[in-house]
Amino acid sequence: MFQKIIQTDSSKTTIIIRLMVGAIFLSEGIQKFLFSEIVGAGRFKKIGFDNPEFWAQFTGFFEILCGSLILAGFLTRLATIPLLSIMLVAFITTKYPILIDKGFWIMAHEYRTDFAMTLGNLFLLIKGSGNWSTDFKILNKK
Repeated sequence: MFQKIIQTDSSKTTIIIRLMVGAIFLSEGIQKFLFSEIVGAGRFKKIGFDNPEFWAQFTGFFEILCGSLILAGFLTRLATIPLLSIMLVAFITTKYPILIDKGFWIMAHEYRTDFAMTLGNLFLLIKGSGNWSTDFKILNKK
């Protein structure tokens, strides 16, 4: 089972997607703690979450943990799952209302970063962490 989770292709270019996805999620997670009123609990309160402090810290923790795992290329496929869940909730709570109220093109503009992060996560879920990763080193250690 563990080998299926860490299995990856031998692509060397996957690191580009890994660095983008991992660094952005790590950064966003840290910012939820550093700038709580803007992107952490304050933002979650503005969106309408009950117990916004908990949800901001919960989300920030998983963004930091999973972003770090993706950067290291360790358990990359597994790390994408919580991040995809975060992106789904972000779409439902912040972008879908824009789609309904302001239309497709305004939503598309607002969703561009989330869309790129979602596709990056899907790519890593499908392909794995690539040749330059901890997963690849563990799997090919003989």
